[in-house]
Amino acid sequence: MGKSTKRVIVGGLPVGGGAPVSVQSMLCASPEDLQANIAQAAQLEEAGCQLIRVAVPDKASVQLIPAIKSAVDMPLVADIHFDYKLALESVAAGVDGIRLNPGNIGGEDKVRQVALACRTKGLPIRVGVNAGSLEKEILARHGGPTPQALVESALGQAALLERFDFGDIVLSLKCSDVKTTVEAYRLAALSCDYPLHIGVTEAGTPRIGTIKSAIGIGSLLLDGIGDTLRVSLTGDPVEEVRAGYDILRALGMGAGVNVISCPTCGRCKIDLIALAHEVEQAMAEIPGPLTVAVMGCAVNGPGEAAHADLGVAGGDGEGLIFARGKALEKVCQEKIAERLAVLAKQLTAKN
Repeated sequence: MGKSTKRVIVGGLPVGGGAPVSVQSMLCASPEDLQANIAQAAQLEEAGCQLIRVAVPDKASVQLIPAIKSAVDMPLVADIHFDYKLALESVAAGVDGIRLNPGNIGGEDKVRQVALACRTKGLPIRVGVNAGSLEKEILARHGGPTPQALVESALGQAALLERFDFGDIVLSLKCSDVKTTVEAYRLAALSCDYPLHIGVTEAGTPRIGTIKSAIGIGSLLLDGIGDTLRVSLTGDPVEEVRAGYDILRALGMGAGVNVISCPTCGRCKIDLIALAHEVEQAMAEIPGPLTVAVMGCAVNGPGEAAHADLGVAGGDGEGLIFARGKALEKVCQEKIAERLAVLAKQLTAKN
């Protein structure tokens, strides 16, 4: 279902046009606390975040832009609502992109000024449409925030920017309802070739929010839809980044090590639950891409996990380490994670 989208560049990061799907997040520290925002940006960068967004609710918040950009080496997008002057000042302050809803910043002339400023600096604009902020006439016409309503709003606002000779546009069409979100993005993918920023908005706390996001984002990515993503969670934004990469790894689209493990049963004579956590932790910093299997016994060991680059099949307090189904060596439980990490690093170096 998916098709090729146009490519835009956000501070050196390609989005769309066949570029790898990027993972982004948003700072949630108070705009008044400069150091807290810088610290959070640094944490996100360390976690592998590829693009960050910062809210710019007032003129004083514009100072966040040069401060954050001097502290981290990531593209920075300013999140703007209601006041077009904040977009203009953010562009002047050196931001790498603007996120706005053209319908709420006060008229076509103000949109034109933002489009001109961004075009002059070569900055993209993300048109962010949300089910909770659709135009009244569109809601009335569709009877609510339907997928069709979301797409009509997004394309209408993109058309306004295009009218001012601005085409470096990224679209997002988010809803807290997973099904509505997925249907809206599928419809948008059939209706335009703008790069799509995908995600389920207001997804919730890390547990349920990650589940909703995995369903929504994962469904779209399997359709070939989506150029950049954010897992929106009520919590530490670092968890958003980790969840984003976990989704990509689960689909075979991301770097890192994909750790698979069996659910354990009465045949297991090794502490599989503890071992799986140990292996997952040992693989956290290995770039991969690799699949590592942690299996409880010979029944689902090298045979069932023969596709894994590396793996271990549990025995009685020990494990048989294998590679692509071929037995390598037996190791006591205490050394399994360490040994798998050594072998994983060696395989990554060869790749």
